[in-house]
Amino acid sequence: MVHQAQGQLVQELATGGLPAPPSRYVLREEDRPTGGGAAPELEFPPVDVRRLAEPGDTDEAAKLQAALQSWGLFAVTGHGMPEALLDDIREVAREFFHLPSKEKLKYANQTEGGEFQNEGYGTDRVDTDEQILDWCDRLYLQVQPEDARQLRLWPDHPPSLGNLLHEYTLRSEQVAKQDFFVGRHVGEKVATYARLTYYPPCPRPDLVHGLKPHTDNSVITTLLLDRDVGGLQVLKDGRWVDVPVLGYDLLVVVGDEMEIMSNAVFRAPTHRVVTSHRERMSLVLFYQPEPHRDLQPAEELVDDARPALYKKLNVKTFADGFWDAFALGEPTITTSMARVVDKEAAA
Repeated sequence: MVHQAQGQLVQELATGGLPAPPSRYVLREEDRPTGGGAAPELEFPPVDVRRLAEPGDTDEAAKLQAALQSWGLFAVTGHGMPEALLDDIREVAREFFHLPSKEKLKYANQTEGGEFQNEGYGTDRVDTDEQILDWCDRLYLQVQPEDARQLRLWPDHPPSLGNLLHEYTLRSEQVAKQDFFVGRHVGEKVATYARLTYYPPCPRPDLVHGLKPHTDNSVITTLLLDRDVGGLQVLKDGRWVDVPVLGYDLLVVVGDEMEIMSNAVFRAPTHRVVTSHRERMSLVLFYQPEPHRDLQPAEELVDDARPALYKKLNVKTFADGFWDAFALGEPTITTSMARVVDKEAAA
């Protein structure tokens, strides 16, 4: 059976006029965000994926490599998605979260038998009484391959949500499936999951995490951020840095699987979301290898000077371990014992 706290929706708490979040959401003092925009803002040049596709454009390729090695993430321009589509998918996602709870719970991430399932609407998995909870609700769905979709969990309202999510998924693949992001090591039928996350206004943003620090269970992740409200932060050299509001640009983030396959040439950045007194929405797509495949460093990136830093692991086994690690607030690469040696010491 699920933990009793699993059924508590953050959005309902936020509309209750509380002066501060309940204790289940309050962080230890040393873990609390500074809030108030005190973090410096990340500055990086955007990468134009149209230019990357052009043979011989070494300048843009060098910019991409520098961003991946320095930050593990970068802003994407030239993705070709109409601004109207991005506006529409943001708007219908927001409309969904503003539906009555009774309507949204038709797609709940709890089975009729009372078990938690990853897909569906609700909060992330709650395991223990001691677990500090995040200030967000989410709708999590597998979107690719199409025959793997659990359509009973796809909302009927707003009526356009399903079609817009389908179109956005297909267009995003044109960015994600280019060889310089997701290549031959992941297979033809990449598993893609969408996470629509709603961060309600918070009465005390300085006390909570919108989403706890984590790395992504993906080869790469593409993010469509809120057009107006920031909150995403990345950990760089021991300090948290704000990711700016990107408007109609996408954000691409290196995931754990790419870190393993690149033998830590590219590293999955630790990131989190802080809250504010304003609501915030994001749409994230996680691209994962075919579940039957093995994860391991690519042969061409392993030699005597740089031995393999990670063991061979089954993709599904690694992915299943992500949810245990996420609930604990730990990196999956650490909890899965993926490292052959401590990668910091070996780098």
